[in-house]
Amino acid sequence: MLEWMRAGRPRTRGAVAHGALSRVRGGSALPARGLEYAVLDVETTGLDPAAGARVCEIAVVRMRGDGTVLREFSTLVDPGAPMRGREFHGITDGDAAGAPRVGALAGELAGLFSGAVVVGHNLDFEAAFLASELVPAGLPEGVPGLCTLRALRSQVDLDRYSLPRASLALNGHWPSGQHTALGDARACARILAEMLNTAPGELYYTGPAPRDLVAEGPGPEGRGGEQGGPVRLKSRTAAKGALPVATVWPRRWRPQELPAELCGGAFSDTDRAAALKAARERGRRREAAAGAAALAGAVAAAGAARSLLRVLR
Repeated sequence: MLEWMRAGRPRTRGAVAHGALSRVRGGSALPARGLEYAVLDVETTGLDPAAGARVCEIAVVRMRGDGTVLREFSTLVDPGAPMRGREFHGITDGDAAGAPRVGALAGELAGLFSGAVVVGHNLDFEAAFLASELVPAGLPEGVPGLCTLRALRSQVDLDRYSLPRASLALNGHWPSGQHTALGDARACARILAEMLNTAPGELYYTGPAPRDLVAEGPGPEGRGGEQGGPVRLKSRTAAKGALPVATVWPRRWRPQELPAELCGGAFSDTDRAAALKAARERGRRREAAAGAAALAGAVAAAGAARSLLRVLR
């Protein structure tokens, strides 16, 4: 993944319905550690599907919130177009020869995403390609999603938030297998698991709840084909292994979380200042609301005491 190239992309609506992580429980928020996640990464021939870029490798790590890996899926993809971006992903036309076309994977991905929150590090990038290539092939729209880039910016104070830099700062290791879809998906999965398990308090997922996508997605006779179809692995893809998860992070958690909706884009100094200001204002509103509720409770209690006193007299 090229986070520095992805950072300025707008959010994509349709393929993914974005949720967020929060320390504040409210409404339909769910304990994030109790959910399952489908961590997604794609390698592509360019940055913009509208300009002809296509998926050339895709990987998913299905995991529980405690970091337990349930399943991994990875394959090279025949983009049906000249293989560009080789200086980044290292994939050649010969590597992709005989690999499945991305549309044939819609059923496989529907199964991997079903009942889970789809996760990516700058998920807008993956969402653009899901919308362009997978949704037309039958992948259900509006899958619940979580962007770890936005979540890290919201919750943790770092100088740099790219996947390699964040991994080094938080768990002390550069991710292995960079610019392979499975290597980057594993690194993103590790960041998410560590975030959920080292937070100073409970983290809640706020957003659309996971749902059964298999019934909605393409069946064996549908456009997506059967699950478990042919795959072609990149030669640098490491064998499946346990996901190492740090139990303690450096003391970098923000004293007050930033609004996740303000943590996208390039996240410049101006963006950070605006998000910090919004967090302080939101904190003041919560304190005022809590104070008003406490005052109303005290008034109600005093009124009840006076009523009881009159009855006793």
